[in-house]
Amino acid sequence: MNPHPSADHDGLNLNTPHDDEAEDLVVGAVMHSAQAYTDASAIITRDDIYQPSRRLIWDTVAGLVASGTEPHPVLIRAEIEKQGLLSRVEHGNLLIKLGTDYLNPTLLPAFIDRIYESARQRRYDAHSNDLKQAVRKGKSADELDALVQTFNQGEQLRENTGRGPAHLVAALLDWGTFFATDFGAIQLLPGKLMGPGQQITLVGDGKAGKSLFCQEWMWRMATGQSFLDDTPQEPVRILYLDAENGQEQVQERFLSFGAGPRNMGQLRYASFPPVRPLDTAGGGADLIALVKATSAELVVIDTVSRFISGPENDADTWLSLYRHTLLPLKRDRIASIRLDHFGKDKDRGGRGSSAKTQDVDHVWELSAQGGGTLSLRRTHTRTGIGPEQFTILRQARRDGDTWAHGGTRHIVMTYEADTGLAAVPGTVEHIIAALDRAGVPNDAGNRVVREKLAELEIPGGNNKIAEAVRARKARPEMPGIDVSPERFPDPFPTTFPGNVSRNAPRNNETAGQTFPGNVAETPGTPPVPHVPPSKRGNGEGTAGTEESSKPLCTICRTPLNPDWANRGYDTHLGCDPTTGSHPAA
Repeated sequence: MNPHPSADHDGLNLNTPHDDEAEDLVVGAVMHSAQAYTDASAIITRDDIYQPSRRLIWDTVAGLVASGTEPHPVLIRAEIEKQGLLSRVEHGNLLIKLGTDYLNPTLLPAFIDRIYESARQRRYDAHSNDLKQAVRKGKSADELDALVQTFNQGEQLRENTGRGPAHLVAALLDWGTFFATDFGAIQLLPGKLMGPGQQITLVGDGKAGKSLFCQEWMWRMATGQSFLDDTPQEPVRILYLDAENGQEQVQERFLSFGAGPRNMGQLRYASFPPVRPLDTAGGGADLIALVKATSAELVVIDTVSRFISGPENDADTWLSLYRHTLLPLKRDRIASIRLDHFGKDKDRGGRGSSAKTQDVDHVWELSAQGGGTLSLRRTHTRTGIGPEQFTILRQARRDGDTWAHGGTRHIVMTYEADTGLAAVPGTVEHIIAALDRAGVPNDAGNRVVREKLAELEIPGGNNKIAEAVRARKARPEMPGIDVSPERFPDPFPTTFPGNVSRNAPRNNETAGQTFPGNVAETPGTPPVPHVPPSKRGNGEGTAGTEESSKPLCTICRTPLNPDWANRGYDTHLGCDPTTGSHPAA
């Protein structure tokens, strides 16, 4: 089709195949009718519209139709003005011009087909240019043939799924294939928090360090490493959208994980990306374009409240987010993770409307328990597949004024299951077991224990608390959990990579911050306590037990934690990070 010259062609190349007249008439028609948009979108997509200004109007109409609103030029102008993009439609004059051009509904299909054909010509034109460039670069005949095959396959797929009802029929299940698929046997992604194509929400407060946890998780997944004691798998292609953390903090954190420019694997990281709000049609289109450009299999949105335009307490905001962004991802089997904050009432989960949890497969809540311990608990699930809860130890160490390369990680804390009275809430034994799991030091007093039990929501009267405190102080060692610094030789710090040091404020942030946005002296994630010295006397001047009498690590020949050795381990975890020389089950 021959190009149609236009005075307002948005500065595009007039020699490129396109049809201004058809685009103006079709866009003008959909501005007045949801049915016209539905009929047109069955044949063409936003990418088939050549002029960016008309494409913006098309996206705005799509958003109105998706929310159940009948389009009208006045509503379209209001939506575009809300996005600050009115200048792209001649400050509204283009809306008046297109909205007054009448197109008989019976003629609409003919002009839709003209747009489809001119878009197809553009693709062939672009393909021919790609072939010419490949020839100039000396590509082989096989490489040129691969380019042609890829293009033809794309055109065939577009023809089969993009015209008429074929794309609707494609959604019908093939019962033979459907029942032959063993969905229960599908392998979960590393960490066992989600499966391929699933959508989850990770909720937590500022003290928990959601981004720090998720960044390490994504890096290890993208590089084919194990996470949370799970088996390593093939690297996953990940797109991480971050509108929460500055680039300085992001670099510091990844270096502390052991990452670097040559070992980022399949992780693509978008720092403060200029995407439109994801609860709008334009924002959904922006994200899908990024996903296609990176071939991502999993998308992280950190933090979701930074990527929406509507009120968090409005259910329509989250319904629009699902329609425009999450539904297209799920339809294409692309997994997603949304990071979110707790509301004022932590027991009610993430802040804002309850509608935000209705579309996800799992909701995981991350909370700091003290002593470097984190609780990761699943509160909502659609499938029930995988673990329900993790107790995690966050480790980090300093190397002078910086965080040690490879010195930060999250590991699963293991301990013997409570038995007997320790499994009965309200008993002294249950209180002691709970304090041990939380990493509370043996010498903690009544006040500290009472506050910790209140935080953990564990019942216990004053008499039982006092008895538990006396019993724990009388023990020479804390049983159960290995929280010793033997995993890393240096003392644990009081903050974590990417967070402002307590000693030297930077970037005009408040001194003493533990996480961005926290003021001094607010509770952050405290250091992991040291295990009390193993060499002890009897308090009456007698000599203590010699170090050599303790079991030694078979690799570094230094003493093991007694409880660690009693459970059958013969090395420090840090000496053998792959297996830990764990005893056979």
